Amino acid sequence: MALKAPVIDHERKTILVFNPEEQKKQDIGYRLTRKKRVAAYARVSTEQDAQQNSYEAQISFYTDYIKSKPEWEFVDVYADEGISGTSYKKRDGFNRMVKDAEEGKIDLILTKSISRFARNTVDSLTITRKLKAVGVEVFFEKENISSMDAQAELIFTIMSSVAQEESRSISENVRWGKQRSMEAGKVYLPYNSFLGYRKGDDGLPQIVEEEAKIVRDIYKMYLGGMSLNGIADKLNTDGIKTPSGKENCHWTKDGVRRILTNEKYKGDARLQKTYTVDFLTKEVRVNRGERKQWYVHDSHDAIVSPETFELVQKELARRTGRKGRFYDSPFTGKIICGECNAYYGHRVWHSNESCRRNIWLCNEKYTGSRICRSPRVTDEEIMTGFIKAIHECFGDNYLLYCDDYESKFLPLIGETKKLDEQLSTLTSQLNDLTAQIERLIDDNAKKAQNQTQYTTKFNQLNLAIGDRKASINAVEKQISESLTRRENARIFLQGLREADSLFTRFDIKTWHALVDYVKVMPDNTLIYHFRNNAEQTIKLDEVR
Repeated sequence: MALKAPVIDHERKTILVFNPEEQKKQDIGYRLTRKKRVAAYARVSTEQDAQQNSYEAQISFYTDYIKSKPEWEFVDVYADEGISGTSYKKRDGFNRMVKDAEEGKIDLILTKSISRFARNTVDSLTITRKLKAVGVEVFFEKENISSMDAQAELIFTIMSSVAQEESRSISENVRWGKQRSMEAGKVYLPYNSFLGYRKGDDGLPQIVEEEAKIVRDIYKMYLGGMSLNGIADKLNTDGIKTPSGKENCHWTKDGVRRILTNEKYKGDARLQKTYTVDFLTKEVRVNRGERKQWYVHDSHDAIVSPETFELVQKELARRTGRKGRFYDSPFTGKIICGECNAYYGHRVWHSNESCRRNIWLCNEKYTGSRICRSPRVTDEEIMTGFIKAIHECFGDNYLLYCDDYESKFLPLIGETKKLDEQLSTLTSQLNDLTAQIERLIDDNAKKAQNQTQYTTKFNQLNLAIGDRKASINAVEKQISESLTRRENARIFLQGLREADSLFTRFDIKTWHALVDYVKVMPDNTLIYHFRNNAEQTIKLDEVR
């Protein structure tokens, strides 16, 4: 028989774990006995001198003001300098203040006005509600509003909306002003992060010669055959500061590319490359046709010649168009198959043996329906063929050849006088047609017209405008090619003059200065095409 535990009568007790009313009384009593912890928030949205003084004045005023109150305990003045108020996400001082308030370090926040606190209605309401929920009061001096007042949220919503609309209006006015400036051809550069220029007394970009030399060296190194990574490494090794001028920043291939592709270094300016999506998010996007763009020729002094700039663009396009794995060699991108016009790629034979060899092979040799017949070549064959081609094409007295070429042929290369006149005529015709179509549209908007006739005339003018634009693009392309040929010839002459007078050994610098490309032909010959358009054929059997 199982034993049963004796039943014991227990006295039932009710224990009050938490009484919010009593806790509230205790909190009020605690708050009455301790000082109120007070902070302030200050912000200016630009870094101009007047705003800078306002920023410093706000910090100084709030610090002295809070400390002067014996019943207040000074916490901090949280501040953001040169930051827009349309969003709080990038305002470090503001976010630090909210974090401290949520952690119970602040009882009261003073700020100058709603517009200083935030110009975004949603942000204003969200943050003040969040602070109010943890018992933190925000007081706006200009409007004389406390976030704890009963009618505060309604007034606050109205005032924040006004501030947001003011911000939108300012943004629209700024954008309108910038567009008018761009239409007038006025150029602005981000001078603090732009290498080679500073703002001149006349407001135009002025060349900083010490920095301009770095820019010219970058262009020279690239045309000399160095890779983007190679140029970046050299700049870092030489201790050259990046355009931002910051100590901890290093050159990268993308930074080098930006300098090589920026048209402002040749004295031109493409305006509105980027645009801001809206005034609240401040999101910036690359302008791919969503907004107007303006291109200003000869807007300021150039650091590199237009010919050098165009030559670099062609070299960038040529290197970018290469297929296969990149191999950092002076021959990369300069050896072309004479049968299929594909680039030659680098291969290694017997990589683990003492007879290791670097060879070059057509990248498309085995990709087509039939095997490409152009032969493989080695580094040694290309170098030996180069030296032989120089001697056979230009003779032994290179300086005499340079003088003769410069006096007889160089003046004829890159002559663009007729093309410039043609471009001027086409541009004038385009402007006239554009004015006609604008008048046509304006007249149609102001008074009733026969729409069939209007449409016919509009289509005719629009077709003519398209035709002139196509002709202008074609002429500009011819001018660019002419300037490139002249610059190529100039680089060739300079390279030949500076080369080893005997030409008994291969030199990388001379190779890049003289050779445009080498074609490897199916008949086992190498055709060296020089920068001055001269050609020399060398038989592979003679260099093997």
